[in-house]
Amino acid sequence: MFDVNQYFEGRVTSVAFQTSTLPATIGVMKPGEYTFNTNAIETITVVSGSLVVQLPESSEWRTFNVDDHFIVATDKAFNLQVTEETAYLCTYG
Repeated sequence: MFDVNQYFEGRVTSVAFQTSTLPATIGVMKPGEYTFNTNAIETITVVSGSLVVQLPESSEWRTFNVDDHFIVATDKAFNLQVTEETAYLCTYG
């Protein structure tokens, strides 16, 4: 079975699964601003749309488009601005 999670009043939905090497989620986000906290190292790849990201300990906002990825360390918070419906893949570890 897949684990389906919704966050931010249903504006973000993710489906957890196991890849051949790492646990992962694939999900979609509606436009909005979000703050996420990590429990493990996360590698996030934009599948469709784009994400404007403020990584931990940075004041800079960077845009990530389709096939771009970024990495967030364990026990960190990061901010997202989503301007269009966006899909992502996140692997853990």
